[in-house]
Amino acid sequence: MIQVTKKDKNESIESLIRRFNRKVQQSGLILRAKSVQTFEKEISKRERRRKAIVRASRKRTTRLPLKPQR
Repeated sequence: MIQVTKKDKNESIESLIRRFNRKVQQSGLILRAKSVQTFEKEISKRERRRKAIVRASRKRTTRLPLKPQR
């Protein structure tokens, strides 16, 4: 469980909640809970992973600067 304490006595509740929400998002707790909620076939998992790899490789290739042809 994620625990957040007040930094000082003057910290507002809103900023405390904001810090808590940020930590929950960064930990991936909500995504993990949503993925476990429903059953996913093994074929679907493989397909999703394959698509993620393709997206990542496309993203990597677009970031690389193109070398000018001489």
